[in-house]
Amino acid sequence: MKLKVLGTGCANCQRLHQNVEVAIATAGLDATVEKIEAITDIMAYGVMRTPALVIDEQVVLSGRVPSPAELVTLLQGRA
Repeated sequence: MKLKVLGTGCANCQRLHQNVEVAIATAGLDATVEKIEAITDIMAYGVMRTPALVIDEQVVLSGRVPSPAELVTLLQGRA
């Protein structure tokens, strides 16, 4: 599973990245996480509000920071 955290580096973007890492460890998933910070790359996904999360090239959320528990549920549903 390939995950991308889209955001310019703000506090919420960093928190989403941390929560994603915690969720992956909690769920015991084999996943890679990449941070995308360039505005042009973020816009290529059609995201207008950050932070955003992309799973296997599909935007699954934007504009908020879900809890690690919510992310575990989301990731397990995609695994």
